[in-house]
Amino acid sequence: MNYYKLIAILLLTPLFAFAQDEPKDYGRLSGGIESNSQYYVDDPKTGDFQEEDHFRSNNYLRLNYTYKNWFAHVQLESYEPNSILNFYPKYQGTNLGTFSIGYKSEKLEFTLGNFYEQFGSGLILRSWEDRQLGINNSIRGANIKYRPTNAIELSALYGRQRDGFSVSNGTIYGFDAEIGLSSLLKFEDTSLDIGLSYVGREEDLDINNPDFEALTNSFSARLDFSEGNMYSSIEYIKKGEDVYAELGSTVNDRYFDGSALLFNFGYAQSGLGIDATFRRMENMAFFSQRDQSANVFNQNFINFIPALTKQHDYGLTNIFVYQSQPRLSFNPIFKSGEIGGQVDIYYNIKKGSTLGGKYGTKLAFNYATWSGLKGEFDLTNRTYEDTDLFGFGDKYFEEVSLDIKKKWSPKWASIFSIVQTYYNARFVEDRIGEVNATAIIGEVTRRLGSGKSVRAELSHLFSDDKTSERAKNWAGGTVEYNFSPRISVFATDIWNYGNPDEDRQIHYYTAGGSYTKGATRVMASYGRQRGGLVCVGGICRFVPENTGFSLSVSTSL
Repeated sequence: MNYYKLIAILLLTPLFAFAQDEPKDYGRLSGGIESNSQYYVDDPKTGDFQEEDHFRSNNYLRLNYTYKNWFAHVQLESYEPNSILNFYPKYQGTNLGTFSIGYKSEKLEFTLGNFYEQFGSGLILRSWEDRQLGINNSIRGANIKYRPTNAIELSALYGRQRDGFSVSNGTIYGFDAEIGLSSLLKFEDTSLDIGLSYVGREEDLDINNPDFEALTNSFSARLDFSEGNMYSSIEYIKKGEDVYAELGSTVNDRYFDGSALLFNFGYAQSGLGIDATFRRMENMAFFSQRDQSANVFNQNFINFIPALTKQHDYGLTNIFVYQSQPRLSFNPIFKSGEIGGQVDIYYNIKKGSTLGGKYGTKLAFNYATWSGLKGEFDLTNRTYEDTDLFGFGDKYFEEVSLDIKKKWSPKWASIFSIVQTYYNARFVEDRIGEVNATAIIGEVTRRLGSGKSVRAELSHLFSDDKTSERAKNWAGGTVEYNFSPRISVFATDIWNYGNPDEDRQIHYYTAGGSYTKGATRVMASYGRQRGGLVCVGGICRFVPENTGFSLSVSTSL
């Protein structure tokens, strides 16, 4: 009870402080409500629902209050009678999820309570929320920013990461400096920024080893440059020695450090864009609580390490999805990290040309490749050494894709895509098997006027996968009709017709619709969910195979 009284006092402090000065100005209250519910049913194809609570619902109420330079927020969360399938088990019941109070001016900003923060690209620290993935690793503590000039921003933070409705055992310390060198040096046509960061995680464990250090330190340096049509950035992170954790338990006599190198280059001009990224990571999984190293729910991650591959829009191109591999692991197989990158090329064929036609043609090409680190490894004694800085070991993933977008008339437009994928399930999922797959997709949209339109998509996946329910070839299709910008309905199906087991040749169909009015959106559907990964921005959550009804409602206050 005292805990909630303290929260109430903190949230109301700005009102009490300024009510006498400006009695007519009560500040501004805003917020939003989001509800995602599912009712699971038995299905002869996907199986009977074996869990408790056929009906499950995730609900969020967020309130934001601002008064002059002061701000506050609370987020109430309810997972009743249980959270939807395969969410973090600690998301149960109804409770206060996050809360904060703070002050923000041109030079100074501070927050007490839960806050989100990112240093650089996030490779050393990023806290964020994604409700679809069930991730909220906000930090509960204090965060302060100071801007002595327009060219310099200094940040410092202290706290513990959210863990369900509680916090993790480890304490996080952080400091970041952003310096705009181009402003200080008065460059006119060149942008040059430098950043320096420190992040420490302190967690005292009952380990009888004189080499054990409760505090693990990480440092990073980065440089961002742009001039004219070109831009580039480079970032390097050094993670200090930490005790090795395997399957959620520490191996008390094994200590390893880590590192990461990220390089990005891009060029853009009218009709042409090129973006290339290279990343090398070694033992860069960084948790605020060491025993979370085996979790499959992406909880307690201090840093942000998404898969740097193309994010696809179609069901069949999201069957063999790569996940980044930053962890050091000796069991069940050896992995010390990953090395690779991707290249995106965008090109617009001019209007009026032979290939461009009257409305032009847009091309998008992507190539991504990822491998393990090359080095000398002793699996028996759980040690390794001499990893090559730019050495590529076992290949984990490789993909080539091409999208062609064409507008044929004011009413007709089409998209053609082809994706060639190599997927090494042994290293990505710790299961036996290598996959070569080719997906071909065709989409056409017809505008009917007055906000009406119809979209149809057909796709096919050729695969040699023989290791799971995803075996062999797939076919898919989608039809979507928009009655207006507010109302739309859809039906989609992907069919694993190539599975040699006829009982596993399943139509994973879904039908539904949505209604939008102002800030309110309602979506409802019924269908089958293919078991596999659901990914947002390169971060994934595993969803088991299921059948049922879904309802999502969101609105802003």
